[in-house]
Amino acid sequence: MSVLTETSAEPSIDDGGAPASLLLIDDDPMMLESLAMALEDYGFRVLTAASGLAGLRAFRAERPAAVLTDIVMPGQDGFEVMRQVRREQPDAKVILISGQLDRWDYRDLAEKLGADATFAKGRDIRSLVETLNRILGR
Repeated sequence: MSVLTETSAEPSIDDGGAPASLLLIDDDPMMLESLAMALEDYGFRVLTAASGLAGLRAFRAERPAAVLTDIVMPGQDGFEVMRQVRREQPDAKVILISGQLDRWDYRDLAEKLGADATFAKGRDIRSLVETLNRILGR
């Protein structure tokens, strides 16, 4: 699966003038790398983790502006990652990403758990950037 990397949007800068930091969690190395590179092209500072557990460690160490986590991962899935992130920082911004968002139970559970947004893998990167800018108040 590829991610588009058009860079027509303005860079995403936090209130202090630095690039907004994102934590991207995905067990698929190709998706992790391509999505991270695409988001960096839009001006985000992207931290990556290849598992839910590694992602939670990175979250605790870095406190990024938003967490983007795959739903389907071995060990701690994206729903559990979101639950833990929200326990530790209730106002944390979390976007759940998946190649399987056509499953009604995923969308329903994401909504019930209070995900700030969901994003289907393979969609145009601009849609994700617009969503990030919206939930980050940009």
